[in-house]
Amino acid sequence: MAEICPLAQEWLTLGFIPGLGCTLTNKLIQYFGSPAEVLLAGNKLQQVAGVGPELCRRISDTSCVDAAKKRAAAELNFLIQKNISLLSLHCSNYPASLRNIHEPPLLLYHKGSLSIFQEPVVAIVGSRAATEYGKRTSEFLARGLCGHGVTIVSGGAYGIDAAAHRGALQVGGKTAAILGCGIDVTYPKSHQKMFAEIAEHGALLSEYPLGSKPEGFRFPARNRIISGLAIGVIIVEASERSGSLITARLALDQGRDVYAVPGRIDSVKSSGCHRLIQQGAYLVQGVEDILAELQMLQRDCVFAETSPQEREGLESETEQVLMSFLDVYPVDIDTLSRVSGLTINEIHMLLLQLELKGWVRQLPGQQYEKIV
Repeated sequence: MAEICPLAQEWLTLGFIPGLGCTLTNKLIQYFGSPAEVLLAGNKLQQVAGVGPELCRRISDTSCVDAAKKRAAAELNFLIQKNISLLSLHCSNYPASLRNIHEPPLLLYHKGSLSIFQEPVVAIVGSRAATEYGKRTSEFLARGLCGHGVTIVSGGAYGIDAAAHRGALQVGGKTAAILGCGIDVTYPKSHQKMFAEIAEHGALLSEYPLGSKPEGFRFPARNRIISGLAIGVIIVEASERSGSLITARLALDQGRDVYAVPGRIDSVKSSGCHRLIQQGAYLVQGVEDILAELQMLQRDCVFAETSPQEREGLESETEQVLMSFLDVYPVDIDTLSRVSGLTINEIHMLLLQLELKGWVRQLPGQQYEKIV
C-alpha cells in the first residue's frame, strides 16, 4: 500500500510552481518553515535571496497556484493507483544521511522498503559501456559487501550500475536504484525485470514527478542522492570525462569516502579511476579493502565466493599448459594456439573442460578469460 507523506498536497503544489528548483525551494522552506507558509508569504518572498519579482508574482498568482494544486491532486491520485509512496524532507522516515547534504531532495518517490538504509550503505558506480572485467568486478564487490550486511546503491544504468544491482540480488542482498527519471518510467527499458526485483527486495527512488523523462540534466543531479545515501562510493570503471567522477566529487564534498578500482594502464575506461587513485582515493583490490576502511571487518560474512581450491582440479598436463597462457583479460583461440603450440581442436576441447570445471569463462567474440 502506498505511503503518502503528511501535507503532500502542499509539498507537491509548491513543487509544481514554474521556476522553483530544488535550491530555491529549500531556501524558501528554511525561511518560512513549510510549503503552506511559502504559498501564503506574498511580497515577503522577496526577502529570500534569489527570489525576484517574477517568481514572487507566480507564487502569489491565484491562477498559477490553482493550476499547481490541480496538478498536485492528479499526482496524488496516480501515486495511490500505482502504489508508489511519497515522502518529504520533513518525514520521520526520510533517509537520515540525505538530510544534511547540499540541496537534499524535497520529495522522494519510492517503491520498496526504506528500512534498507538503516544498514551501512555503499555506492558502486561506473561506466555504462563497461568491459567484462568491470562488470565482473562490480558484481563481485556487490556480492561480497552484501555478505557483510551492506546495502548497495547505484543508478540503475547499463554497465557497472546494473552489474552492482545484479550482484546484490544474486545473493539475496539489499540494493537501491536511484533513477534519473520518474519512478513510473522504465529507463533503460531492458531493465524492467531488474527494477521489479529491486523494488521487491530493496528500493527504487526518484526525486522527479511521475512521467518525468530521462533527460540528460537529471542524471548529474541525481548523483548527489547516490553519494548522499552512502558512507562510501566505489568507482569501478570511469574515463576521465565520466559522469561517475561527478559522483566522486559530490561524495568528497559530502564527506564520504571514495574508492577506485584499478584497471589496465592502457584502458581509457579506467583512466578516471587511476586519476582518482593518484589524487588520494582508496585503491580497491577486494572487498576486504573497503571493509577495513569502513571498520566493518568484524561483521560475520554470510556469503563467500567459491575459491579456486573448491573447483575440480586440473587433471592433465595440457590443461595446465593452456591455463598458463590464460589471464583475467580476454584472449581469442587463435592467439592461444599461437602462444601455446596446441592445435585449434585441442584448445576447443580443453576450453570446454576448463569451463565446465569453473576455471575459465567464455566471452562474446569467442574470447576466453581465467576466473580468479
